Amino acid sequence: MDESSVLTNPRSDRVRAVRALAGRAVRRRQGRFLVEGPQSVREAVGGPRVRVRDLYVTPGAAARYPEILAAAAARAIRTTYGDDEVLSAMSPDGQGVVAVADLLGGGLDELLDRAAPPRLVAVLAQVRDPGNAGAVIRAADAAGAAGVVLTRDSVDVHNPKVVRSTAGSLFHLPVVHDAPLTDVVTALRASGLQVLAADGAGEHDLDDLLDVAGAPPAGVPDLARPTAWVFGNEAWGLPATDRGLADAVVRVPLRGRAESLNLATAATVCLYASSRAQR
Repeated sequence: MDESSVLTNPRSDRVRAVRALAGRAVRRRQGRFLVEGPQSVREAVGGPRVRVRDLYVTPGAAARYPEILAAAAARAIRTTYGDDEVLSAMSPDGQGVVAVADLLGGGLDELLDRAAPPRLVAVLAQVRDPGNAGAVIRAADAAGAAGVVLTRDSVDVHNPKVVRSTAGSLFHLPVVHDAPLTDVVTALRASGLQVLAADGAGEHDLDDLLDVAGAPPAGVPDLARPTAWVFGNEAWGLPATDRGLADAVVRVPLRGRAESLNLATAATVCLYASSRAQR
């Protein structure tokens, strides 16, 4: 590496342009977003779901993560070196590794138009917290879900905190965003999925459903069936109109003194219950 080619000015136009992608308006205008940190960047440059335009690394990070550089070279991704101050100016959370990628595309068609219909989908309805949204995407990936849908008025999936919170799972499965909940439910149901809403006041207990999965009595949802779970905003949950779109409303049992579960935790429990029943 030629040391004269290393970026050293943290106030340069190029550095400012990368940093500006933290803002939603700039992302929309440029059609690109920021991927920060070695884990997320590794998954982005190594997979086919996202088009990475540029990779920025410090010399030290390049030495620590040679697999990222190798994957970028294999995909002909332009790689630029910058010193620690430059990479910190681009992203305080990048740990010396930052990428710029095209905004993720794909709608419900990508998720549903397959030889085999999806068996498990997570739907986030007006979920505004980026950490929660990212954690649910990560949990859905881990549970084997076919994809995640963020409805209209949810957090921007390209928000840097969402991207970081997915720990790379954003690049493993289709993530549909900005879709009206009514359209999502209609499309999922037409593809053969039952739609279950998760809510603390749900009529059905998740543990009870696991006990009868595969052969439930009449009127009881079957967790072994292909299922789309709908999760609401952590502050106010799912409004009655949204719950009314589902085939059934399910509660996660609380056996201790906790008043409720964090949204991402509750979603993880529900997704793994379906994954276990479908196994």
